[in-house]
Amino acid sequence: MASNVSEDGQHSELNDIIKLMWGSNVKEDVFQRWTQGFHFSADEPTALVQWEGGPCAVLAPVQAFILKSLVSDNWTSNWREMEVEAVNRLLIRATCEILGQAYGGQKYHLVHMNDQDQLSNSEGNDQTQENSQNTTQESKLNHSYFHSQLRVHSVDSSDEVEAFYLERIQMLRETFGVLLFLYSVMYTKGLEQLHTEVTDPGEPMIDGEYGYGSQCLINLMITGRAVAHVWNHDQDVGGLKLLGIDKQSTVGFLALLEHLRYCEVGSFLKNPMTPVWVLGSETHLTVLFSLEKQLVNAETPTEVARRVFKSFDPEGNNFISSDLLQDVLSMLNLVSDPEYVEIMKKKLDADNLGIILLSAFMDEFFPEETISVPDTFTLYHYNGLPRSCPNNKVVYQEGSAVLLECNMKCVLDSNPMLTCLQTKWPSIEVRWHSALTPSLN
Repeated sequence: MASNVSEDGQHSELNDIIKLMWGSNVKEDVFQRWTQGFHFSADEPTALVQWEGGPCAVLAPVQAFILKSLVSDNWTSNWREMEVEAVNRLLIRATCEILGQAYGGQKYHLVHMNDQDQLSNSEGNDQTQENSQNTTQESKLNHSYFHSQLRVHSVDSSDEVEAFYLERIQMLRETFGVLLFLYSVMYTKGLEQLHTEVTDPGEPMIDGEYGYGSQCLINLMITGRAVAHVWNHDQDVGGLKLLGIDKQSTVGFLALLEHLRYCEVGSFLKNPMTPVWVLGSETHLTVLFSLEKQLVNAETPTEVARRVFKSFDPEGNNFISSDLLQDVLSMLNLVSDPEYVEIMKKKLDADNLGIILLSAFMDEFFPEETISVPDTFTLYHYNGLPRSCPNNKVVYQEGSAVLLECNMKCVLDSNPMLTCLQTKWPSIEVRWHSALTPSLN
């Protein structure tokens, strides 16, 4: 059942969302980078195009969910040749899934512009509509006018969300489509819950200098949780509770900076439900995917054991104090009687150093688990920025991947793509069919 939120309530909530997104002052040049719709490439029907730096925090996750549908629905021969209507349905399905993850159980709140005030500018930099047509339209592109025209339509079910966007597909495709959808996700999530999850609500989710989305925003779009960290579950660091990802995600996330140990990406994001990953560089988000579903599975007992062990090893030393062995065994539902634990301590810490190595623990309790991941598979990479793509054409770059038998990895500063992929597959090598390694930036 649809309803319209009272106007006073709308403006109060929207103003708080705007402040959380942009801070106290919205910079016009940063805002302009975000004024684009969900526009698809003329060279790849299901690939979204990004015109300026910044909105990849929304575009890349939406792209990931579009690809998730393609992978899940077993598209085969014609998945790169689709009609506009089918592509629109994929876009709407992606928006519904992202909103569904953020849904707090009350209502879906869909932010739109006052009727007749949405500008048609979906072609981005295609000599934008004859140079904005006139001064009146130009003034309608500024943030003050845009925010003054926002309205909220509330519905109870995902079916109603789908119907709303089906009737207004051009709203998503036009000038403010990305922002309207982002505000809808924020409003549906709810300010109270956002303030609970965001590490510092006083820190804008969009960088005021460069327009980049924060990790909180990226996580909200990927998982529905606006947390700042990408590890599994919450961690206690010096008495401070730091929130992480609470369950296996639908689409995943890999970070280039993990190889420098600037962050720790947990298995919930590294091993999502579908073989689709948002890739994070220092400044941009792209997407990696495969049609090979065996690349992802539910966590194996070995993976669970590694995750639990590492939760007691927050510094990543690959060992724990022997005094923690009983806690680890207990969390894994293994035998944890004091007498047994003492026997295992002596076995795993034969030199009486007071530590237990991860490798020794795994060899003892989880030896030789069979891994079902194929050792050769095809990968595809998406980068929405035309300037970062060969010939300025946004198309999926195809590569043939192989997992080498050895686990030695070579980190090359000159190949950030490979370095990023090795945080998931340490022994991976990829031959890109275009002979050019795709850019993460």
